[in-house]
Amino acid sequence: MNMFCFQCQETARGTGCTVKGVCGKEPQTAAYMDLLLYAVRGIAIVNRTLREKGTAHNEIDHFVLDALFCTITNANFDDEAIIVRIKKAFEIKNILVGTAKKRNIALPDMPEVAYFVSEENYLAEAAEVGVLSEPNEDLRSLKQMVIYGVKGAAAYTEHALNLGFEDHDIYAMIENALAEISRSDISAEELVSLVLNVGECGVKAMALLDKANTSSYGNPEITKVNIGVGKRPGILVSGHDLKDLEELLEQTDGQGVDVYTHSEMLPAHYYPAFKKYKHFVGNYGNSWWHQKEEFETFNGVFLFTTNCIVPPLKGATYADRIYTTGSAGLPGAKHIPNRQKGGKKDFSALIAHAKQCQPPVEIEHGEIIGGFAHHQVLALADKIVDAVKSGAIKKFVVMAGCDGRMKSREYYTNFAEALPKDDVILTAGCAKYRYNKLSLGDINGIPRVLDAGQCNDSYSLVVIALALRDALGLKNINDLPIVYNIAWYEQKAVIVLLALLSLGIKNIHLGPTFPAFFSPNVLKVLVEKFGITTISAVEEDMKRWIRA
Repeated sequence: MNMFCFQCQETARGTGCTVKGVCGKEPQTAAYMDLLLYAVRGIAIVNRTLREKGTAHNEIDHFVLDALFCTITNANFDDEAIIVRIKKAFEIKNILVGTAKKRNIALPDMPEVAYFVSEENYLAEAAEVGVLSEPNEDLRSLKQMVIYGVKGAAAYTEHALNLGFEDHDIYAMIENALAEISRSDISAEELVSLVLNVGECGVKAMALLDKANTSSYGNPEITKVNIGVGKRPGILVSGHDLKDLEELLEQTDGQGVDVYTHSEMLPAHYYPAFKKYKHFVGNYGNSWWHQKEEFETFNGVFLFTTNCIVPPLKGATYADRIYTTGSAGLPGAKHIPNRQKGGKKDFSALIAHAKQCQPPVEIEHGEIIGGFAHHQVLALADKIVDAVKSGAIKKFVVMAGCDGRMKSREYYTNFAEALPKDDVILTAGCAKYRYNKLSLGDINGIPRVLDAGQCNDSYSLVVIALALRDALGLKNINDLPIVYNIAWYEQKAVIVLLALLSLGIKNIHLGPTFPAFFSPNVLKVLVEKFGITTISAVEEDMKRWIRA
């Protein structure tokens, strides 16, 4: 069967995956996801109407978060898990429609409201409601930007929810976005405004998660992270969910196994609350796409708390040692069920499995430094401002975002190496693995790479920029000596981009390529309205942005 997906940076031929996802997603999986998203749009339309009447259901909002999150690139490859969600989506919508009828609440006359498909017709119907069901290229481009943005916002909001923090305004904004793109009469101008509204939703979601993480685990602090290995069996934790990591650390304490982070979980080491666990020994490997090689040498078990899964090759020795949880899923992997209200997840099977494994093989040794989220950087504010005023620091270069497999991403390593010695890199997300192990030195004791944390911690970089603006007496954030050179890969990077645009930040350089879902006309608007450009050769970009 055919598919069409162009939500990630590595989409086939730079236009769209039509046979199989570059990520490893099978065409029927893509179809099930398209159907799930369409069913969720129906829920959003009805629940928005009920919300306006003061009768919205927050438990349903939680389902919407999970449904959106599981369709993010590299999150869930398990058809059965997606089908379960589709069935639940139709059940939920029927309940909501019944509630509206009982209360004499009129619902919008929109196809999504009445839509229902029996399971035997899921694949056939999915072809009618996928990305290409919107024939107008520009409207399709803007609608997909909205969808990908709310996927990213949903991911961050779900992480906060797992820690007991929620904001009903975010639920309302996500519902509104999904309901609005379902309108048959919506204009391109309205969609541009909606895109920026989704960006505002992203700011709220990242601020909420920042509050959830720091309230639960303390403010990140400057930390040296070991990248070597111990002599005991290990568990390697990937993804982004700190609540899952906390419960795993609690349950492995004193069990004779060590816990390591991989890729986006690295910043967990920066939080004070996790430093009490002596068996939380370090970070193993690099960014997500290296896992096919690095998992072979780790020898232990693997826990995917969220997206960043690369399906193992046939014959991979580690395939039977993979566990997933939350919105993540992989056929053949063991799935850890969600925690019950007031309870904890049960990692006992995973821990028992780990005890049977050999210790990891060391692939590198030494330390990397991080922990420069907004609280820590603002503690150094006087020192940083003095360095700017004296000319010791000439520019800040925001190199946040994602890593990926394309050879063109070597650009970011070369760019970091080519930066003048008086420039400081502000980073967050797995893009940092392109340069966080380079010896780039410091400026008056300030490291030239300031790692704020995960992709959601791009919020920290905005807080830092606003504080610098005020400290330097500038009126506009765009007057700062800052260059934005953002690498993107998937939908959480999309919401970061939309969040930056909603805050009025201009002249962002986005790479290594523009998204395939930018139509020529939409790209023209982004260039004219926000000054968005893409990257070229390192030396040329140095002349244009850094030494200009």
